[in-house]
Amino acid sequence: MSTLPVIAAVDGSDDSLRALDWALEAAHRREAPLRVVHVRQYASWAQTDVLVAGPPDTGEDPVLDQARAHLEGRAWTVSTEYVGMEGVPGAVVPELGADAQLLVLGSRGRGGFASLLLGSNGMAAARDAECPVVVVPRPGREVHGEVPDEPGPRVVVGLHVDSPDDATLSFAFTEAALLGARLQVVAAYPWPVQTWAAAGQMMPLVIDEVSVESETRVLADGFLAPYRGRHPDVTAETHVVPGDAAGHLVAASRDAALVVVGRHRRRLLAPARMMGSVAHAVLLHAAAPVAVVPPAPPGEG
Repeated sequence: MSTLPVIAAVDGSDDSLRALDWALEAAHRREAPLRVVHVRQYASWAQTDVLVAGPPDTGEDPVLDQARAHLEGRAWTVSTEYVGMEGVPGAVVPELGADAQLLVLGSRGRGGFASLLLGSNGMAAARDAECPVVVVPRPGREVHGEVPDEPGPRVVVGLHVDSPDDATLSFAFTEAALLGARLQVVAAYPWPVQTWAAAGQMMPLVIDEVSVESETRVLADGFLAPYRGRHPDVTAETHVVPGDAAGHLVAASRDAALVVVGRHRRRLLAPARMMGSVAHAVLLHAAAPVAVVPPAPPGEG
């Protein structure tokens, strides 16, 4: 396993303490150290002469004291350090991923509006961090979907057969192996398929849905074959479904241990980092923790 730490970003909120619990278990599974980080915000707009992030703060920090008390008696199997920083959390928290194998946050922190489903720090980290980011939702999110009859933990991953990403699939299989979980691979295909016939008119194409489904399944199983070979202990089930990928992933999140989605790869005409519409929708609505995985570097996979 990597010696890089699992980092939990905390701010004293109940959401961040739930994320801390998840991060502790993840560090234990990976035999990795746990780093608990609190970024104390200053008003950067009022201090034009300060950097976005200051040096680690060695003074007293009630949020870190709360985190220590929260983990007391439970973190004995994991090497744990507590780090205080000062800066703009939305900028500093994503940068923590440069020195982590996993970055874990709650879905919302102390700031923002109570009606928001995902806080700005979680959004920024999922979009910009260099490592996978896990966002732990508040309990009680309701999603509509059938729970598989087979008991036991389940990891869900989205597979885009037109552009599969090695980093996303590798992370999903590895996490399923660590959890002793089944892997539910959701491969969605667009349906119904339409094309432009004239200005303002859409015409359905004469395509057999059974053929589209069959081709999608063949492609998906082909992409999954090497991962199944490397992880023979993981049962990977391919679910080929029509329509909106995000909707199917959200439905599958009910009672899942984790949902894994990939982040958009940078493109020549869009060099800025983007999360992608599917990852964004899943983060907002999934009932399970969501891992957003940055794409594999070009030439890998």
